[in-house]
Amino acid sequence: MIFIAGGAGYIGSHTNKSLSKKGYKTVVFDNLVRGHRDFAKWGEFVAGDLEDKEQIRQCFRKYLPNAVMHFSSFAYVGESVSDPAKYYENNAVNTINLLEVMREFEINHFIFSSSCATYGVPEEIPITENHPQKPINPYGRTKLMVEEILKDYDAAYGLKHINLRYFNAAGADPEGELGERHDPEPHLIPLAIFASLGLRDDIKIFGTDYPTRDGSCIRDYIHVTDLADAHIKALEFLKKENRSESFNLGNSRGYTVREVINTVMKLSGTNFSVIETSRRTGDPAELIGSSEKARTVLGWNPKFSEIDTIIKTALRWHKRDIKKQPLASDL
Repeated sequence: MIFIAGGAGYIGSHTNKSLSKKGYKTVVFDNLVRGHRDFAKWGEFVAGDLEDKEQIRQCFRKYLPNAVMHFSSFAYVGESVSDPAKYYENNAVNTINLLEVMREFEINHFIFSSSCATYGVPEEIPITENHPQKPINPYGRTKLMVEEILKDYDAAYGLKHINLRYFNAAGADPEGELGERHDPEPHLIPLAIFASLGLRDDIKIFGTDYPTRDGSCIRDYIHVTDLADAHIKALEFLKKENRSESFNLGNSRGYTVREVINTVMKLSGTNFSVIETSRRTGDPAELIGSSEKARTVLGWNPKFSEIDTIIKTALRWHKRDIKKQPLASDL
């Protein structure tokens, strides 16, 4: 049995589906503050909060998990700057609650949803796992803080863990059962899709004078189903090798903001207003991760790496989720 904290959220729900398809038994533990009950379609579901150790204990007693996957973090960078206490409490303190109950029940395998935000401003591209970790916002600092806590729990208590440092999670379940649903929605691909569907007046490009091929920022987008697959491979590695590791998860290549917007226009068959505005503070020109270690050590092979594929699956999902109607077969 796999305990999935935050399994009703975007990445957690896709991972839950992939685990279930592989034959794993799962229990989703989610307070639904930012998750969605209709995303928890596989395994068992428990409405619970990591701030309450007794709720975690009750779930462990009932389902007897032998491994934990942790997705229950707040992940809005801007919000972490304006309300850091919220992030330190949920992302750090509540993780300690979970780890402490794991110790009580002698559960020693932990897969952690970390982030490339732990690296901060890149000193070299592509970013490898050996890149210095110098986060520039509270969100990134909470992720790094948990990674450091996990090192100490490994050394002192033998709790083995895998840190999975995502780059830009994107796309939706290719079978159309799950997708991205955030409120507010901060990510470029869904925002551009909303503009294509007439749900926004425009889409903004923040900075057009970066030293990139078209002046806009470059980001590394990784399909959410490929992320889910990496979690399963990380779990299998941990059970076999019983040693802690960290892995970057990305496509090892990037697309500019303009390229993403143009691809949404092409696939949706629409044109929408694009507004060019000034840079945002703290936005690096380029963020691309090396996933060579994950490919070599875990045998991880992303299957949905093309930007057209990523956006096509997202477009299918958002049409279904927002308009609540059947989709054209060619999307």
